Amino acid sequence: MRTALTFAVSAALVAGTALGLAPAAGAATAAESGGTLRFVDIAGDGGTVLKANVATPAGADGSTRYPVIVLPTSWGMPQVEYLAQAQKLADSGYVVVSYNSRGFWQSGGEIETAGPKDIADASLVIDWALANTPADPARVGMAGVSYGAGISLLTAAQDKRVRAVAALSGWADLIDSIYSGRTQHLQAAALLGGAGYLTGRPGPELRQVLSDFLASDLDKEDEMIAWGRKRSAATYLDAINANRPAVMLGNAWGDTIFPPNQFASFYEKLSGPKRLEFRPGDHATAEATGLLGLPNDTWTSAHRWFDHHLKGVDNGVDREQPVRLKPRSDAGYEGYPDWKSVNADRRKFALTDSEHVWANIDSGANGGVVMLSNLLDQFFQAPPTASVPLLPRAFAAVWQTGRYDTAQRVRGTARLHTTVTPTAGSGTFVAYLYDVGPLGIGKLVTHAPYTFHGKEPGQPFAVDLDLFSTAYDVPAGHRLALVVDTVDPLYIEHNPTGAQLTFSSPAADPSYVSVPVRAE
Repeated sequence: MRTALTFAVSAALVAGTALGLAPAAGAATAAESGGTLRFVDIAGDGGTVLKANVATPAGADGSTRYPVIVLPTSWGMPQVEYLAQAQKLADSGYVVVSYNSRGFWQSGGEIETAGPKDIADASLVIDWALANTPADPARVGMAGVSYGAGISLLTAAQDKRVRAVAALSGWADLIDSIYSGRTQHLQAAALLGGAGYLTGRPGPELRQVLSDFLASDLDKEDEMIAWGRKRSAATYLDAINANRPAVMLGNAWGDTIFPPNQFASFYEKLSGPKRLEFRPGDHATAEATGLLGLPNDTWTSAHRWFDHHLKGVDNGVDREQPVRLKPRSDAGYEGYPDWKSVNADRRKFALTDSEHVWANIDSGANGGVVMLSNLLDQFFQAPPTASVPLLPRAFAAVWQTGRYDTAQRVRGTARLHTTVTPTAGSGTFVAYLYDVGPLGIGKLVTHAPYTFHGKEPGQPFAVDLDLFSTAYDVPAGHRLALVVDTVDPLYIEHNPTGAQLTFSSPAADPSYVSVPVRAE
């Protein structure tokens, strides 16, 4: 919790510094390229003032219509977040309107967490752009990082004018993001909640949902899930497919706020023009350098996506493999025709031995620290590690493969199937897949949590758990290890004091891990 809040404070201070550089509404500045940048107020839903900025191409005099891109800000970020990218887009012939999402910084209202008022705001911003800039109503796009990505996808479901979307480090399923495996993602929720309180004004609904979530109030679980579904683009998939916007989705393998699985699942169900890109990193770190105006693969792809779908540029983006992955190594990008092809070649290893663990004790295996561990993996290929031989077997179940003669290029979603016998009706465990070297040091390949409630003590039940999708190269001479324990600082655990879990492999239903491996 302290780590998450410290990060939130740091982010707020950085954002606050940037905010101090923003001129008052109505001010205009001359961009270095000759275009203009204006800071304006836009009336959102119910008249709520949204602080915004508008970048227009050089020489725009009203005689020519340009494609327009609307950029809602990220959670906790000020309206100047996208200035560097907005100017690049304006320089290449776009009108760009970026606005501070309601409830944050200088914009009015309360934080709605991508609720109906946020979607209404986005449509009103489009209305404003069409009425007050040389924007072409037939060529409207939306993009954003994190919160802005979620709002962009939801708006594309409700507003048919949105013809292209670039959703970066966002969510399509809010519940599957921070409540996957029926487990509260503690550090993620604390980071979002802390940043919301520090940089904005959470509304009563958000305050109540966050309180119920962190308190593990199962009586409110259905209400919480309904709240999240209402704010998930996956809920409105039919509407998005009917509107057929061109949708680009980009995310990081190690995103600790919005893990990649839910984006991949959503991507497969889209029927219009689409593209999926995964890269190393954590939440929004794959896009971060681009926000500073530096060269950035994610933003380059987004620009190409808009150039083709809003300007009609024949840049080949429609002829490339639509699923584009960069492994967590020095390897280059890989292309696939669809997400199913990523997971096509699977290899199982059996979990033959029965393992018994005591709950409530951290074995030393864990998924790292939100926003930090996967950032280190992105830049230094240094994921969380554990000495697998030294893990205490009373608190951690361990299974290992033999050493591989050749490198194993793990690509996609590893799946665990096992049988669990609890001593209590509720419980939590976390499954970790490690790359184990000759000295027994395991580097984390992937992991995922799982929580159960309402089970009969002493009665076994089957579990199928998808681990978070990844792209990781296991060197020749190494082995894979599955480790299961019951405590991880990333998550809230539900193991009663003294609880125990047994993982078995019945002859009629053997336990295994299925690992997707790229064919040579």
